[in-house]
Formats: sequence, C-alpha cells, structure tokens
Amino acid sequence: MYWVYIIENVSGIYYKGYTENLEKRINEHNSGESRYTSGKGPWKLVYSKSFSSKREALIEERRLKRLNAKSIKRLIEKG
Repeated sequence: MYWVYIIENVSGIYYKGYTENLEKRINEHNSGESRYTSGKGPWKLVYSKSFSSKREALIEERRLKRLNAKSIKRLIEKG
C-alpha cells in the first residue's frame, strides 16, 4: 500500500509527499529527519489517500504538487 499525503505546519505551509508507511513518515517530518521540513514544524497530517501501486501514488503526488494553496484547501475540506 502506498500513501500520498499533505501535511501543514502552524504557518500554513503545505508539504506534499508519498510513502509506504504513513505514520513513520509523519514522525520523520516532526523529528527533523526530513531535509525540507526540518525546523519548520510541528507538522500535522491534513490529507491522505491510499493507492495499491507506487506508480498511481507517484502520479497523484505529482498532481498535488502542481496545485495552488486555494486548490489544496478545497481538497482538504472535501476530505
């Protein structure tokens, strides 16, 4: 199982990514083990979606990374 996720920090910054282990990856973001998110937390999970293949997850991650903040907020509100 693969996951695409969006996390948000207290400043309203979003980070989009994919992983095979969602809980472990969120912990890595919050413990400073991820280069981009290090020192910018705490981070909270605001969106996730599962996929059966890595290919599908990567395609969705690429799509999410192209979205602007308004579109991301709309996506999060839909659940």
